Amino acid sequence: MCGRYASSRRPEDLAAVFGVEKWEPEETLAPDYNVAPTKQVFVVLDRPLKDAPDPRPVRQLRVLKWGLVPSWAKNPDGAARMINARSETLHEKPSFRRPFAQRRCIIPADGYYEWVTGTDERQLEVEGKRKRPRKQPYFVLPADGSVFAMAGIYEFWRDRTLPDEHPLAWWATCSVITTEAETGPLAVAPGQGPRSLAEIHPRMPLMLTPDRWDAWLDPADTDTEGSLRDLLAPPPGGLMRAYPVPTAVSNVRNNGPELLTELEAPEEGTLF
Repeated sequence: MCGRYASSRRPEDLAAVFGVEKWEPEETLAPDYNVAPTKQVFVVLDRPLKDAPDPRPVRQLRVLKWGLVPSWAKNPDGAARMINARSETLHEKPSFRRPFAQRRCIIPADGYYEWVTGTDERQLEVEGKRKRPRKQPYFVLPADGSVFAMAGIYEFWRDRTLPDEHPLAWWATCSVITTEAETGPLAVAPGQGPRSLAEIHPRMPLMLTPDRWDAWLDPADTDTEGSLRDLLAPPPGGLMRAYPVPTAVSNVRNNGPELLTELEAPEEGTLF
């Protein structure tokens, strides 16, 4: 899954990486080293400009809220529960199938956080034989230091309690698409701990390699049973690294580059 990630790159740098044609400087977000659900996040999408005479899609860097609200929802209360969408069921889930067909995006990140509980301790926890163990967070990122391009979908929701001219009348929200975690060895593994992403968590965000960006963002392709399903294939293995980071990241109120500090070993009292 993806429940927290880091995004520290400047919008102008993201624009250069993804070939963005338009972004609004007033929508600039500060670097965020602990992006949590319902926060405002950067996304890259291809969409015609509003009120523009040219109907062609334009690549844009936009700010959306993380946690998808379906267009048909009566209220946005369930947004925090829709931060992830499983790649295996995108084409059939009522909340996701239309965005999958028509509104796909890339959610850029430095990498994502995941928490590990050792197998034996996890079973004891399930059986209620001990208190919930302290979990060790890991940071997962491309081994070459490139942008982690997470596949995403987005949607628009109209708040019918507000007049048309109200600035909050429309919500633009998104979800990260997840897939099964890689079972092969990490490109760079920590000295102690997991040797593969699957040993950290059974799910991971679907990373899009650059050769898939244009096809994924193309709004003209609506073939959810063919070409788009092909784009959901996992990326080649061996592209990722992971390392333990301070448990301070577990508190969403903490935010700063120190959260990405690479530890030589899991913190004392945590598990792997």
